[in-house]
Amino acid sequence: MEDEVAVHHRVPPYVLIAGPEQLLAERALAQTLDDLRVTQPDLETIRLDAAAYEPGELTLHASPSLFGGAKCIVVHDLDEAADDLQGDLLAALSVDPEPDLTLVVLHKSGTRGKKVLDTLRGSGARVIDAPAIRTDRDKADFAAHEFRRARRKATGEAVHALVEAVGKDLRELAAACQQLIDDTHGVIDEQVVLTYHGGKVEATGFRVADAALAGDTGEALRLLRHAIAVGVDPVPIVAVLAQQVRQLIKVGSAGRGRSADVARDVGMAPWQVDKARRALGGWSADALGRCVRAIAAADLEVKGGGRDPVYAVERVVLTITGEHARNSG
Repeated sequence: MEDEVAVHHRVPPYVLIAGPEQLLAERALAQTLDDLRVTQPDLETIRLDAAAYEPGELTLHASPSLFGGAKCIVVHDLDEAADDLQGDLLAALSVDPEPDLTLVVLHKSGTRGKKVLDTLRGSGARVIDAPAIRTDRDKADFAAHEFRRARRKATGEAVHALVEAVGKDLRELAAACQQLIDDTHGVIDEQVVLTYHGGKVEATGFRVADAALAGDTGEALRLLRHAIAVGVDPVPIVAVLAQQVRQLIKVGSAGRGRSADVARDVGMAPWQVDKARRALGGWSADALGRCVRAIAAADLEVKGGGRDPVYAVERVVLTITGEHARNSG
């Protein structure tokens, strides 16, 4: 068992953390430092920022100390590094690493520093990815992974509701996941999420869109007016309406097949495909096309082309529910 722990925590001389998602990069760096401290509790950590780098700094810090001791040099933002830092990194990588020295390099994206990246990979660096998390599917996968990592079961509906409530910012989403992990027991379902974040869920355009696309005029207007009352701007509400209608069109055009397969083909999460399929029963292609045109007109009005953004978003909600009623009738 001790050997297994040692292998798990052993960090190679070079570590590359690559990708634009800062939360994931920070976590990867923190885990790397924690792993180093398992066997080197007095580890000295030296941080070098590309923007403030002085020529020769890396060489100076990488030199063996008179007093010995383990060191970890962390180079932030290689993608912003000037030639001096890149040259010093390449020089450091051209010789055998000091036994008590670990070099960690962070690179967000782009081609700057490519030679250093290639050299790190060629030198056997541990590469930890920090990919961008932008789409709802990415955020749902992230939240689901947060619960799995904590050995907690969360339903797809709960993850969906949580992303709708706090998914705009990844750090807030991560904090919300941790709150539910810490403060609840058993299966995390949609009702648990609504208990903690119901106000935020109700105040988003997603609830408005769900009610509108279901043809529930009264509920759609109630949720819309509540959202406006608590300060939600009409612009993102119209954007969500557009997104939800586009998803119906994508799924409707994709034909039959497993939700996972369709989701992969259209760039959505499987639960989004299932939700769209349930909603499609009340819609025709022509009706959805008319909704797209109405939403485009509303988008122009809420972004400055009209006198009353609130009236514009109310009108498009009524248009959508009206189309649903005509199509269902």
